[in-house]
Amino acid sequence: MIRLLIADDEDLLRSALAALLALEDDLEVVAEASTSTDAVRLAREHRPDIAVLDLEMPPADGLHAAAEILADPHTRVVLVTRHARPGVLRRALAAGVSGFVPKSTSAARLAEILRDVAAGRRYVDPDIAASALTEGACPLTARELDVLRASRTGSSVNEIAAQVHLAPGTVRNYLSSAMAKLGSPTRHAAAHRAWEEGWI
Repeated sequence: MIRLLIADDEDLLRSALAALLALEDDLEVVAEASTSTDAVRLAREHRPDIAVLDLEMPPADGLHAAAEILADPHTRVVLVTRHARPGVLRRALAAGVSGFVPKSTSAARLAEILRDVAAGRRYVDPDIAASALTEGACPLTARELDVLRASRTGSSVNEIAAQVHLAPGTVRNYLSSAMAKLGSPTRHAAAHRAWEEGWI
């Protein structure tokens, strides 16, 4: 049996997916989670063969949960997303994620993908892979990405500075630089653009 953890903050989708996958003779859903925090906790508790994680899941996203879950080499991770941004794919593969699948994938096809992942193979949706290959590189530095990531929560400059361990003036400089590079009128617009591109 291939033991699965299913994590998605949308209860109906999670329950439906778990029920459909449980119909397969060789798949067993051992745990379900509605937050990234619960996904990490349940993965440590149940040690599933594969954790199927929604990418957009509070409080942190599925990619952050994946990084923690992958600390246990027993569990592989497949990310499922409604918004497949190529930048996120690059980060996911770098983190060691084994699969990257759009939510439009049928349960039967997902079951096939999970079998491949359990056998040690990787799967990336072909359309997402094609987009990733043609997308330009991120123009922002690591520090600019750090301050934009912190600003997505609506934090003040002083709060961002405390989070990233920089002086408020330095944070303002990084934010201004990022806004200029992205042609964004505000730091919130710049953070949103960076998130949409999958850079943060």
